[in-house]
Amino acid sequence: MASSWNWLVVDCADPRRLAEFWSRALDFKILEEDAESVTVGLDEGTYPKLLFLRVPEPKTGKNRLHLDLTPDDQEAEVERLLALGARRVDIGQGERPWTVLADPEGNEFCVLQGEGL
Repeated sequence: MASSWNWLVVDCADPRRLAEFWSRALDFKILEEDAESVTVGLDEGTYPKLLFLRVPEPKTGKNRLHLDLTPDDQEAEVERLLALGARRVDIGQGERPWTVLADPEGNEFCVLQGEGL
């Protein structure tokens, strides 16, 4: 029997701020919230969901796991994400057909061209 992927948990300092960024970036809704965590997803019954969990320690170093986004228009999507609070980052990727960004807490993610890599 295989496992199913239901959650991606993101440790962060400000769950609400990060949930707002990712809900706008992915067109998700904020589904649940308390003082220590915020859950976002398409709706209650659809997975995967993202859970932003407050932790006391800051992020250090490059992510070992990241999201790749594949928009219809890479350039327009990069500009939209920058307007939402993302920033460009250089993690040593060199010249590539994707753009590396970081969310408001510095978590790296890639914006790909067309059909992916």
